[in-house]
Amino acid sequence: MFGAVVVGIGTAGWVRIRDILAPLPSSSAEKLAVKGFVSRRSLDSQQGVSPISVEEALTREDINVAFICTENASHEHNVRTFLQAGKHVCVEYPMTLSYKTAVELWNLAQDKGVILHEEHIELFSEDYKWLKREMEGKTLQEGTLHFTGGVLKPGFGFLAFCGIARLTWLVELFGELSVTAATVEQDLGNNYSKMTAKMQTADKKPLTWIEERGPGLPRGKSVNFQFESGPPLTEIPPSPRGAVGLFMQDLIKFSSKLMGQMSPDDLHKEKRRILHCLELAEKIQQLCQK
Repeated sequence: MFGAVVVGIGTAGWVRIRDILAPLPSSSAEKLAVKGFVSRRSLDSQQGVSPISVEEALTREDINVAFICTENASHEHNVRTFLQAGKHVCVEYPMTLSYKTAVELWNLAQDKGVILHEEHIELFSEDYKWLKREMEGKTLQEGTLHFTGGVLKPGFGFLAFCGIARLTWLVELFGELSVTAATVEQDLGNNYSKMTAKMQTADKKPLTWIEERGPGLPRGKSVNFQFESGPPLTEIPPSPRGAVGLFMQDLIKFSSKLMGQMSPDDLHKEKRRILHCLELAEKIQQLCQK
């Protein structure tokens, strides 16, 4: 069994505790046992799990794993702290707001002989699975992915990082990308921002990623993918929820890594994709800030 601590009790942290307490039967997630949670707030027990201090979480021998569920800006500090203590770490995306720092954390995990796992529940969503099936056998001519959503709370970072789930979709669908241009429009008085990133695939096909946030904007994605042959793909139909929750699917994947059930090749491919997306996000941010 792997004893776990959950750091941060927002929505994600609460769900992490719930899923560890009631894992999918006969899955690798049954090998996890939650031992406590860490919060900046003074909280009573949550779902029967008691609060503990960071110091206790770092030093207890029966705690082997940390789930980092805090705001994005504090991910780096928390991940580094638990890796240095020799704990396995599962962190919500993005693991850091810097590509260079992410490389340092991967190297630290390797030096310590522990697993560093960045959660990407968007790849388990029925929307993404449907889109991936629709793309099979088709050659992209050009495409656009436009995300809208409400105002972000402080500490979530620049749009290219806090929206890295959409970038991950594009890299998973079309392979490694390069950034050709990026701009951002901002109305700070109205909490509105819109980032537009121009990218291209390895075979020079153009892709546009738009991340738009503001008061009252509905949360959703719109797509327009044109192909060399056949009709374009211009909408993602509503999909029913999967039989297994998104965080539970991620929990099973993470715990399978802890048990050595994921091949080195698959681990390497995932690491390369995560670091590539963080490098793209940083390049987009740099272009927008010029």
